[in-house]
Amino acid sequence: MVIKCRAAVAWGHKQPLVVEEIEVFPPRDHEIRIKVVATGMCHSDLYFLVDCEGWSGFPAVLGHEGAGIVESVGPHVTKFRPGDKVIPVPITQCGECRFCLNPESNLCVKGW
Repeated sequence: MVIKCRAAVAWGHKQPLVVEEIEVFPPRDHEIRIKVVATGMCHSDLYFLVDCEGWSGFPAVLGHEGAGIVESVGPHVTKFRPGDKVIPVPITQCGECRFCLNPESNLCVKGW
């Protein structure tokens, strides 16, 4: 089911963030939905908001560095269950390269 939550939404380049209620749809195939407990904005987020005039990803909820709890999982998800504690990363993980196989890394050579 669709859930409602509050988020700081970036509506455009160099515009202030607007805290508002948004709808989050259920996870689709191979997706998970995370209840974010804590997040921060890093330089990458600020780059898209302030410096990257040609970026077309608005509106956006920035703040990909955080921690949360898996709220629900979509079809074909096998590595996560509701209630799992997670740290999301914005880079795709192949699960096979030397970086993915290293427990101290979250970088993937194929995810770039």
